[in-house]
Amino acid sequence: MAPLVKGFPALNTITIPDSWHSDTEFDPWSWRTKFSVDGRACYGKFLKKKSILVSPELLPYFKAVLGHHEPVEERYQHGNVYREALSLYDFVKQDEGIDTRELRTRAGFRAKEKKKAFENALLELQGSMDIVISGIKEKVNSEGESNGWSSTSFETYESWAGRNKINPVDIDKDRAREYLVSHFNKVTGSEQIRKLEKMFL
Repeated sequence: MAPLVKGFPALNTITIPDSWHSDTEFDPWSWRTKFSVDGRACYGKFLKKKSILVSPELLPYFKAVLGHHEPVEERYQHGNVYREALSLYDFVKQDEGIDTRELRTRAGFRAKEKKKAFENALLELQGSMDIVISGIKEKVNSEGESNGWSSTSFETYESWAGRNKINPVDIDKDRAREYLVSHFNKVTGSEQIRKLEKMFL
């Protein structure tokens, strides 16, 4: 969605500014989560806290590079995951597809002073691909009519991958990185490749 690498295509650089939030067929904001819902691409803030779409074919390799072999709970026990992130992960795992408002309420982050901790925990879990954006949920009133901004929904990576029949690859991080670099080397220039390589470290 946002530019990660200069010269590499991003939706906000190839979309006419007036199309954003226009509620038309040309508005990327309205269909960005449709790919995730349909299983055409996995969606989340996986790299540098920026939203990206990853094809099912490349997804297991991204997971091998950005993810961890240890479950979230074990990483927390080893001091590698913040308590807030563990709490959010548990709630997402209990209710796959939970929306942001509900998640923030259940996890006890409704207070204004806890908003930043909530957002950071979501970024941490997406950056390690423990959770992904699964769609959006419209806010409705008592009559069931749309009322206000829609809310992002989350589910665990395992849930999304399982629903979309994406199998893990038996490959270590270094070989997965080599695979991704080789893939992008076919579609972009050397300067962009060097920057991507650093992101995959």
